[in-house]
Amino acid sequence: MSILVFVEGDEGKIKKSSREAISYAAAMADGAEITALVLGTYQSEELQSLGANGAHKVMHASSAQLDQGIIQAYAGVVAQAIEQSGAQTLIMAKSSLGDAIAARVSILIDASLASNIVELPDTSNGFTVKRSIYTGKAFAYVNLNKERKILALKKNAADLKTDGSPAELVSFEPQLNDEDFNTTILSTEKATGEILLPEADIVVSGGRGLKGPENWHLIEDLAKSLGAATGCSKPVSDMEWRPHHEHVGQTGIKVSPSLYVAVGISGAIQHLAGVNSSK
Repeated sequence: MSILVFVEGDEGKIKKSSREAISYAAAMADGAEITALVLGTYQSEELQSLGANGAHKVMHASSAQLDQGIIQAYAGVVAQAIEQSGAQTLIMAKSSLGDAIAARVSILIDASLASNIVELPDTSNGFTVKRSIYTGKAFAYVNLNKERKILALKKNAADLKTDGSPAELVSFEPQLNDEDFNTTILSTEKATGEILLPEADIVVSGGRGLKGPENWHLIEDLAKSLGAATGCSKPVSDMEWRPHHEHVGQTGIKVSPSLYVAVGISGAIQHLAGVNSSK
């Protein structure tokens, strides 16, 4: 038996959330082989480093067509990788891309799907997973009854393993369907900053209590000292003190850092909904 982990990256670097997904797979493996699936252009050193997180093998589909993250194409490739590897379980990080792929793959391979997983599954009586629901206000326990299973892991829910050995690299050449590439990504606008909110382990956010954008250096200086990403409340982004991609909350970016620092933020329920899964 093997476990397949779908890995996401950005500009040739593997995302921390995907490394957590591999570590989660290693923790639940019980002797199973952990295979990481990586799509697009990456250096071999970056791929081999996934072994430190617990991957035994890395299946790499290096076609440049897979650099952009076209959802339909990715879903088809992931389904092919599951068939080729013989994996009964697919694990990935919960993300906007992961959610869309997981739903499609679950149909393609007839698998049970659970998202926002926060703990290792309980296999003492079937296969039960614990999910975070209602923006972190409650938990649900779900039984997955189909032979194949897809688990989407909540960010920062697994301890990051770093003591594994370099992974074996295996070339993977899936059949690419031209119809899956009917969607074209014309351009991508990326959030700026040395540390991005979705991947940050520490986040420092500011609100209207800072009185104006001229005082934002206080947030930036603290974030720099802590090695943190910067965020803000919705009113701050609405007033254009800060860019909208820094808006943390229910209608903005939901974060799960180890430490969340809120400065001059009133604590409205919409803001707390985006941060209450912080450790």
